[in-house]
Amino acid sequence: MPVGFRWVRGHVRAERALVERFAAVPVAIVSDNMERMFAGGANLRPMHACEGGSGGGLAGTALTVLTRPGDNLVIHKAIDVAEPGDVIVVDAGGVTTSAVVGELIARHAQVRGVAGFVINGAIRDLDAFRTGSFPIFATGVTHRGPYKDGPGEIGVPVSIGGMVINAGDIVIGDADGVLAVPRGGAAAILEAAEAQQAKEAEILRQIEAGAWDRRWVDEMLKARGFTEE
Repeated sequence: MPVGFRWVRGHVRAERALVERFAAVPVAIVSDNMERMFAGGANLRPMHACEGGSGGGLAGTALTVLTRPGDNLVIHKAIDVAEPGDVIVVDAGGVTTSAVVGELIARHAQVRGVAGFVINGAIRDLDAFRTGSFPIFATGVTHRGPYKDGPGEIGVPVSIGGMVINAGDIVIGDADGVLAVPRGGAAAILEAAEAQQAKEAEILRQIEAGAWDRRWVDEMLKARGFTEE
């Protein structure tokens, strides 16, 4: 197949039960347990539901798309071949001068069971997304529409904000942003994240009771040479 016009098939999707457990954990906590080294960038924001992106969270397995900036031909093809629970992850070069996804294409994806979009590029028809909870994360908004003649590739590794996403990885998102969890290490990351989530729930209980042990702050400052004058 020629580079630039191809679909690399055969990737293994993460187990659905694992994805569903990730959906119950805040992205920030999962990020902590990936050593705070991976992120899609602060410009990748939730565009769905109400202003500020406080709508539904995102969780699914990545179906990756690499496309020429401003072109959505291969995005259309990706939606047509996606399986329920897939997240269409699009690297459109971060260019926001032309939208690559709008209301019609997103609705088609939703009806086909796609779990959401992550777009390193722009969308349009923002009001349509703000009235629902279908997850769509993007780096910009513009009224200018897309071209539809390619090139583009499906199922290849993509990078958004330095975060590499492979087809089949778990993709999660909430108001804090988007994170891709490598499928191979997902189970261990999830176990650690769920343990931290339980620990933080206990800390919140202690805060409400006025019983949060703060000795660690002074201990750390002392170890760092902090002085009072």
